Amino acid sequence: MTDAGATADRVLIAGGTGDTGTELLSVLRPTDLTVRATCRSYADVDTLDRLGADEVVVADFFDPADAVTAVEDCDTVYCALGTAPSYRHTIGGKLVDRTGVLNLLTAAVAEDVSHVVHTSAIGVGNSKAGLSLPARLLIRGSLKAKQDAEMAIRRSGLDYTIVRPGKLTDAPPTGDLLVGEGGDSVSGSIARTDLARVLAAAPFTPDARNRTFEVVSRDGLEGTPSNLVDVDWAFDRVQADSDRMRL
Repeated sequence: MTDAGATADRVLIAGGTGDTGTELLSVLRPTDLTVRATCRSYADVDTLDRLGADEVVVADFFDPADAVTAVEDCDTVYCALGTAPSYRHTIGGKLVDRTGVLNLLTAAVAEDVSHVVHTSAIGVGNSKAGLSLPARLLIRGSLKAKQDAEMAIRRSGLDYTIVRPGKLTDAPPTGDLLVGEGGDSVSGSIARTDLARVLAAAPFTPDARNRTFEVVSRDGLEGTPSNLVDVDWAFDRVQADSDRMRL
């Protein structure tokens, strides 16, 4: 929708009512960006309004038409879609991690958005060594779905950043992160708030364009890290705008 390198004005958080989506909304809402967030039920519209979304769209990403409506007029898409804890993580099948993301991606391509930021997970694709074998077996269905989604994003022709976080926690943010690239890099955990800041900054970070990262917090690191990279995240671009601060 915008020229490459242009500053995004309207951003979409797909999966705005999930834990990661709400953290991302809390980071983006005080900025000068127009933040659109999605939910699956009309019952959640008021919740997203209270959390500070400028626009709320009710969307089921299993429905391609809903994906088109959600993405319309957006410059940047943040994908925080994921399957709720259930047996489906093991058996796979029709998961939002694949089907929903692919519908979202198709709509994003048609809209010619400037950047897609996708939340994946350590354990997907070439990062499988970062997750124990029992854990990989337990969620093998969703890992395969996420791998398919990652591949589609890379082939889409859109600029993207794929972030594979470690185990997500509700711990206070530390801001002290380890970022790896190449799959077998880091393992451990990260606070959702720290992850949300990385996701928010990604579209405005030239070093993050068309790359896939694994990320954990330093105090959540497990094992010995490798293939660490230094990324100058544009956190200043997603600082609060005093004119838009809300009580």
